[in-house]
Amino acid sequence: MTAPTSSPAMAAPEFSPASYIGSFDPQIIWELLIGGLIAVSFLASIAIWAMSSVRRIRSAHHRRGVFVATALNSLNQGIVMVDARGRVMFLNDRYLQIYGLKRSDVAAIVTGDQLLDLRRSRGMLDLATDEFYRTASTPTGHIADLPDGRSIQVKFSRLANGGSIATHEDCTTQLQMSRELATAKQFLESVIDNIPVCVAAKSMEDGRYILANRAFEHFSGMPRERILGRRTSELFSAATADTISEADRAALASPEPLRAELTVEVGGGPDRVIDTRRVVACDDKNRPEFLIALFEDVTERRSLSRELVSTKKFLELVVDNVPISLTVQCAQDGRYLFANRGAETILNRRREDAIGLSALDIFNPKEAKLIAERDANAVRRGELMTEEHPISTKDGLRLFLTRRVTVVDGEGAPQYLIKTHEDITDRRQTEARMAHMAYHDALTDLPNRAAFLQALAQMIEACRDTPEEFAVLSVDLDGLKEINDVFGHAIGDKLLVEVARCIQLSSRGGVVSRLSGDEFGLIIDGPQPAAALDLADELAKAVAGGFLIDGKQVRIGVTTGVAVFPANGADAASLLSNAGAALFRAKAKLRGSVSLYEPEMDRQIRDRRVLHQDLSAAIKNGELSLHYQPQANGCSRVGSEDFVGFEALARWFHPTRGFVPPSDFIPLAEESGLIVEMGEWILREACQEAASWSKPLQIAVNLSPAQFLNSDLVSAVHGILLETGLKPSRLELEITEGVLIEDFDRGLSLLRRLTGLGVRISMDDFGSGYSSLTYLQAFPFDKIKIDRAFVMNLGHNPQSAAIVRAVIGLGHGLGVSIVAEGVETQQQLDFLVAEGCDAVQGYFIGKPAPIEQYARLVGLSGPRLAISRAS
Repeated sequence: MTAPTSSPAMAAPEFSPASYIGSFDPQIIWELLIGGLIAVSFLASIAIWAMSSVRRIRSAHHRRGVFVATALNSLNQGIVMVDARGRVMFLNDRYLQIYGLKRSDVAAIVTGDQLLDLRRSRGMLDLATDEFYRTASTPTGHIADLPDGRSIQVKFSRLANGGSIATHEDCTTQLQMSRELATAKQFLESVIDNIPVCVAAKSMEDGRYILANRAFEHFSGMPRERILGRRTSELFSAATADTISEADRAALASPEPLRAELTVEVGGGPDRVIDTRRVVACDDKNRPEFLIALFEDVTERRSLSRELVSTKKFLELVVDNVPISLTVQCAQDGRYLFANRGAETILNRRREDAIGLSALDIFNPKEAKLIAERDANAVRRGELMTEEHPISTKDGLRLFLTRRVTVVDGEGAPQYLIKTHEDITDRRQTEARMAHMAYHDALTDLPNRAAFLQALAQMIEACRDTPEEFAVLSVDLDGLKEINDVFGHAIGDKLLVEVARCIQLSSRGGVVSRLSGDEFGLIIDGPQPAAALDLADELAKAVAGGFLIDGKQVRIGVTTGVAVFPANGADAASLLSNAGAALFRAKAKLRGSVSLYEPEMDRQIRDRRVLHQDLSAAIKNGELSLHYQPQANGCSRVGSEDFVGFEALARWFHPTRGFVPPSDFIPLAEESGLIVEMGEWILREACQEAASWSKPLQIAVNLSPAQFLNSDLVSAVHGILLETGLKPSRLELEITEGVLIEDFDRGLSLLRRLTGLGVRISMDDFGSGYSSLTYLQAFPFDKIKIDRAFVMNLGHNPQSAAIVRAVIGLGHGLGVSIVAEGVETQQQLDFLVAEGCDAVQGYFIGKPAPIEQYARLVGLSGPRLAISRAS
């Protein structure tokens, strides 16, 4: 492909340097060349100057940068500079040194956050990035605790150009010094605050308090916050402020610390006396800077000092009149230097005459030698010595308790010997009597239970591991209670004395003790149990003849229980307890008998205790019930129309034992006091039952003597009558003569109050006691019940028939109806009817049974009877 040719008209003139030059004058050409050369040289010079200036500026900047970097690297603080985009522009060598880094470790670091990440990976930072910037931006900065124990203070600041700078300073030593300073300051403040002396300091410049310890707060009655920063005139009264200011001026004028006593008034109270020491503290130019005051309240001390003189006189008067002899002797030669008035008793002369004398000059040679030796021993030992020894006085030989104490001088050498002598003759005699009383019975002068147990323990120790044996006898007096009731306790006490003497004579040298009111204990050795049985038989014979006491012949018997060592016990308590168990068996078997301990007795006693515990829960558990035994008019053939009432009798059906006889649980209830609660329950149940009968028959309830000890008996009976709605005249309360034996006047009063309620009172078991006739004369009983012991022998024993006949006649003569108990045969009933007995009771008339069995007699029928049978 050829290019197109252009036309002549369009062709441009051809130009070349030669043609151009050739068209000009040569002179002109040389001028132009020289001018161009000059222009080029000028431009070149300018260029060279510009390049030189740039080099100088760069060199200056380099030198300045090196200088700045050198200066920053020489700082003791680590420096990190970051621009506005967060890029690290500079960090100095101290920063790397602080955190143990190298330049190569930070070569790849671009931003400040990456630098923080590097520190965090090395364990040099334990905060998040945001938390670091926040705390480092505070005025105090961020304290970083490094693993090697150093502490670094980091402060972060923003720059005007948007960048930032952070300083890192090792403040380990500074913090340690700050802590030590704070500890020392706290220690000093604690010391000052806890010393018992008041400490206060004030500035000399303006007189304001700058220090006050706790004692000063307590003294002034003002809190520390109120004291600090105030002047004396702002805290105390004008007079007190003037006094303190005057002391301050005197302290400033004194070259030495000033001590003075000031009287001040604090808190509006009475004036106080203070003992003050004032010290002026000066600065390095010896100009007064602080005034320190130390003082304590000596008001009481000054008051005590004033009282000391009067107290000394008072004490001298007291010492002079104490009932104890007091003397002071010279420790070296024993001469008497002081003696109070009481010492005249042992000195046997006026105290003024004894001063200057020694024991050899005062006492007889034998006593003087003994006293001098004891004095010398006390001085030699230098300690309190106490001893008892007799001294001859004008009243004879008396026992004195002497205390000796040595007083030494400043060098420890004995100076004085102080002695007190207390006459303890009467006290020791009293103590001997009291010791005897502690181990002897006051009435019989026999050893008591404590002494008996001690003697028993000694006997066991002597016989242990030997073939020897001995016996413990527990002897109970039979009939002592009745003798006390009949003749009075004075006769009973005299009888006890005679019986004790009799037992001692019969014991053949054995140990005899009075264990309780009517129980004696004996220890007898020899072959057992033969020796014990012989002694028991001898005791029974010794008392069998009776005793003549104040012209009255009284008789008494003994019942004995025996336990043998070692077969029946290895210790004193066991032996005595087992002898008591044997005695309990003997009394239950036959009064006047002797019983040897058998292991079976333990089981019986434990069984009795268990039964007692069960009885206490029987009432609450509903295990008790009432059976009713009918009473009928005295006629040969008893019909339904002849029944006049019922006696309520308690029965106990134990969940495991079954039926428990009343002869077992009634005595338990009386011994334990449960009879009061049980008796109230029986009375309420019987009255409630009788109130439901359609026929108004009598209901008889037995009262125990223990119930009469309850002062609320009358109120209880009255409350039950109101509660059950039973007419009082239908209730008959049966008592035994024990009610009146215990406390005749009180029992009689209660019976009269019961009669006042409208109830009837019956004398139960008549003829079995001692004083029934006296009681019949003292109280108008409504009914007398002949004891079953006499009725059961009718037809067999003429004496019983005579007694029954006499009682019926006696009752009719007194206008009292008679009831015979224990009627079990037609023959007995016929005899009683023939003798005119008013009423009878017994198995022949009807056995005790639940009331449902006598429903027809009391008028129970319909739903009431059906419910009773169902239950």
